[in-house]
Amino acid sequence: MNTPVFSTMGCRLNAYETEAMKELATAAGLENAVVVNTCAVTAEAVRKARQDIRKLRRAHPGARLIVTGCAAQTEPDTFAQMAEVDAVIGNTEKMQGATWQGLAADFIGDTETVQVDDIMSVTETAGHLIDGFGTRSRAYVQVQNGCDHRCTFCIIPYGRGNSRSVPAGVVVDQIKRLVDKGYNEVVLTGVDLTSWGADLPSEPKLGDLVMRILKLVPDLPRLRISSIDSIEVDDNLMQAIATEPRLMPHLHLSLQHGDDMILKRMKRRHLRQDAILFAQEARRLRPEMTFGADIIAGFPTETDAMFQNSLALVEACDLTWLHVFPYSARPGTPAARMPAVDGKAIKARAARLRQTGAAQVQRHLEKQVGHSHRILMESPTMGRTEQFCEVRFSTPQQEGSIVQAPITGHDQTRLLA
Repeated sequence: MNTPVFSTMGCRLNAYETEAMKELATAAGLENAVVVNTCAVTAEAVRKARQDIRKLRRAHPGARLIVTGCAAQTEPDTFAQMAEVDAVIGNTEKMQGATWQGLAADFIGDTETVQVDDIMSVTETAGHLIDGFGTRSRAYVQVQNGCDHRCTFCIIPYGRGNSRSVPAGVVVDQIKRLVDKGYNEVVLTGVDLTSWGADLPSEPKLGDLVMRILKLVPDLPRLRISSIDSIEVDDNLMQAIATEPRLMPHLHLSLQHGDDMILKRMKRRHLRQDAILFAQEARRLRPEMTFGADIIAGFPTETDAMFQNSLALVEACDLTWLHVFPYSARPGTPAARMPAVDGKAIKARAARLRQTGAAQVQRHLEKQVGHSHRILMESPTMGRTEQFCEVRFSTPQQEGSIVQAPITGHDQTRLLA
């Protein structure tokens, strides 16, 4: 094995950063290595990272194994003590060319086994320039990293640091470059996307960035924004939702729960009614809008009645795409010290939420049959609507193109065209 093998866990931002690391490792000439980009969002994610590291070591016995990502940042000793691991690299270090040059030049000799600095001391985020990943039709652009908030269940700020924004000019230049390369859709990504701009001069908002991109990159057919905190949405973003057809009508909301007491114990900044009002207003401005959402099942102190409020929120906000997380205590977070819910109850509640989410997807799919959609082709036979619904084609289409097609049916999980 000469070319390094990369294994990525967790969020879309991690996947984006893996692509940037591939370029850095290649430029440095790193060979015969396995790089594991870990996630720390739950204790289960860390356990899985350790499990995958052992599997990768067995699969590549002669390779040098490097561990990085959020779990490496928050628990460097956990991974440094594993016999399978040769080096542990922090989230800041993994994006620096010098790190990979050092690893390639002298992996064991002069290179420290653990290179993990204080993430809270990092004050800026580089706009890593990559050509996109996943498909040749959609590109992802990192515009923000880190988080200034301290939700009681979340370890991520300690893995990512405080919020840092990529300047708008850098973002626009990268998107122009991607459009010139033929990408028809760009997705803005970040850890806490709606906090973009707070650390920049004049403190612009995410809506300002969206409007600037759409104005200065007129040839970009589709702009999509990833997970947002609805309570932080600014007036310009609402204006873009209402007036800019190139901004895709799909928003993934960081809701986490549907009960006000649990939201307070989570230290969230919104209440149940805030989420409902936002969803109603966004859909009033853009009737075809669909929503995804993160919801945690079994947060400490959650009663059956509190859980029912989360179930009811799915219908109240008309959520379609649910990301359900069974609560998993993260050592070092305030929630880990709160009275826990029984494990079986957590599992059962998560299953009920997923069942509710599946029913919402079915409802959405059935509504689309007979309508015509503009579909971005991710492969010759698979694409996505503007609402991010997967569509399977019976005849091949041009990959990367946007195709107008009638929806003829669905197969329970995707539309058919």
